[in-house]
Amino acid sequence: MALVVQKYGGSSVGDPERIRNVARRVSRYRAQGDDVVVVVSAMSGQTDRLLQLAGELAELPNEREMDVLLATGEQVTIALLAMTLIEMGCPARSMTGVQVQIRTDSAHTRARIAGVDTAVVRTVLEGGQVAIIAGFQGVDPAGNITTLGRGGSDTSAVAVAAALGADSCEIYTDVDGVYTTDPNICDKARKLDRISYDEMLELASLGAKVLQIRSVEFAKKYKVPLHVRSSFNDTEGTWVVEEDESMEQLTVAGVAYDRKEAKISVRGVPDRPGIAAQLFGALAAQNIVVDMIVQDVGEGGQASMTFTVPQADLKRALTVIEPVARELGSAQVVSDTSIAKISVVGVGMRSHAGVASRMFEVLAREGINVLMISTSEIKVSCVIEEKYTELAVRVLHDAFGLAETKGQEAAKRGG
Repeated sequence: MALVVQKYGGSSVGDPERIRNVARRVSRYRAQGDDVVVVVSAMSGQTDRLLQLAGELAELPNEREMDVLLATGEQVTIALLAMTLIEMGCPARSMTGVQVQIRTDSAHTRARIAGVDTAVVRTVLEGGQVAIIAGFQGVDPAGNITTLGRGGSDTSAVAVAAALGADSCEIYTDVDGVYTTDPNICDKARKLDRISYDEMLELASLGAKVLQIRSVEFAKKYKVPLHVRSSFNDTEGTWVVEEDESMEQLTVAGVAYDRKEAKISVRGVPDRPGIAAQLFGALAAQNIVVDMIVQDVGEGGQASMTFTVPQADLKRALTVIEPVARELGSAQVVSDTSIAKISVVGVGMRSHAGVASRMFEVLAREGINVLMISTSEIKVSCVIEEKYTELAVRVLHDAFGLAETKGQEAAKRGG
């Protein structure tokens, strides 16, 4: 008998028939003797509908009240799924994040999980029931409802699995695993059988939408095996696990892209120590995440700082940066949303040279200009013009042989 945590996204519970399909799957696990904890998202479209309602009533809705509002989406789903299971003869109990005591900090709309009290969940399981938990939400030290930000249900599920010591955490989505790139852009994309936590962390942070980055961080820290699979079939998905030697045989595991970044340039600031600290310190104080940074030094002791932020934070970032830039004597602050970030990722980069040069050669051959560059031990990222996104993904996918099997690529390299 295993203890399994299953997470179902909004598309998996998008209507009554899909909720019945989820209930049938959960019932099968219970019938084979497994203890099952289910974490669910709001039904597809529900969160957007709630955001629209809030936007119609307030230009900048209060964040505490936004959390109270948005948390209702998951509450609907857990109740409907519990009702369906009970109707099928499978005992179940639904619980909100507050009832479970998924403890978070007080950063409303983007809270981080501090811990999970497993006592209530264990009591439900010991009573022979399926425990159904609202994802995406928790409770802060003052007893306020909090939410974890978009994709937070993945994080809820992995945190619960880690706290319970579950045998695995299954993430059910509308795709059947993790692919070498987005199949909607590249028809040669191939589903991966296994991928390391580190590779998945990079892909998630670079735009791959299959898993939320904090969920992978939790899984890596607590060694929770993740199984990404489709809720619409029983096909084996992709396992996200600890790195092994076979993973290093592939130089590149995947190509990711992100169209939801914006570029800000602060031009004509003094080239002296402390300028970067002032600019980026102001952004950090407002919890605005900065990704790539490039500093260009010009003539006359002047410099330009160019960096990227999420598009969703662009307006806030400009509001923060513009007064700081004026104080520093900046000549101009300009922004650009017509960019995309393209990245190649693979743990094999640690032992294989030439990935960056190969990437730049391929892009140059297609006439794609590289605007910014960022690297880590297992990834290379470039900012390019947004209009070249799909072309860049396809040519890089081909250039690194990602349509081939591991055996084919090893043979190609003489391995």
